[in-house]
Amino acid sequence: MTKIGFIGLGTMGGAMAANIVRGGHSVKGYDHSESTLIQHEKNGGIRVQNSAEAAKDVEIVFTMLPDSQHVESSLFDLNGAVTLMKEGTIFVDMSTIHPFKTDQIREKLKEYKIPMIDAPIGRTSVEAVAGKSLFMAGGERKDIEAVRPIFELMGDTIIDCGGPGTGSRMKIVNNYMTTSLNVLTAETLTLARSIGLDQETCLGVLKGTPAGRGHLATTYPAKVLKNDISPAFMIDLAYKDLNIGLDLASEVKIFSRVGAAAKEAYSLARNQGRGAQDWTAIFSSLQVSAGLDVPDGQE
Repeated sequence: MTKIGFIGLGTMGGAMAANIVRGGHSVKGYDHSESTLIQHEKNGGIRVQNSAEAAKDVEIVFTMLPDSQHVESSLFDLNGAVTLMKEGTIFVDMSTIHPFKTDQIREKLKEYKIPMIDAPIGRTSVEAVAGKSLFMAGGERKDIEAVRPIFELMGDTIIDCGGPGTGSRMKIVNNYMTTSLNVLTAETLTLARSIGLDQETCLGVLKGTPAGRGHLATTYPAKVLKNDISPAFMIDLAYKDLNIGLDLASEVKIFSRVGAAAKEAYSLARNQGRGAQDWTAIFSSLQVSAGLDVPDGQE
């Protein structure tokens, strides 16, 4: 039996702590909410009065909190976890916070000789309840492997993202893409309805093209990620079609924010002389603009 401290017993954290308890481990839990503490006890957990008590005499401390300020407070404020956490206790932050804040927290914990894993979650509360969460883990491999049996009680996918801080970075990259795509999806379906397309028919078409299947699963592996930017579909043609879509959206009074931003990216690539390259060379264009070296074949 592993002794666990768990700070943050909300919708996600409470479900995860319950799954650890069901796995046969002792879980001391703390949360500001009385109702979550009551539920934690009902789930077989042990309730404590503060973060320090949750971290006392345990082998692993988990946090699942709203933001970096809450994580820092739970660790370093009065009655914070570090006041009673013994050296070598593994700290695992599953919160979604700014990666540079993760780095700062990790550096501060080194003063206490406490190793840290940043392991934000890639799925929703539904999967958390079912014990099918995805963890993007950043930390020393030996620490990740030490915690893996506990991760496996909470999730079915544990990805070692490549070292300290990479879990937090991976989560933000993932959410950056999915939250942006959410708006583009809404813009697209609004345009479709505005010009009289049947929604189900539209969905059927979009699901069969890169629009719905996703560029990461279709065009990018076939072209730019193979360092091949010979045109299967030219940037100039993509730019033309995007402009038609934007003009159409304007005529039916839709303000296409994501589409307009995409036009700027295509314009940049064309100004770089990439108009005749494959449309996936947008990736090459943006890498150059960011001051990154691009692989041979992507020039």
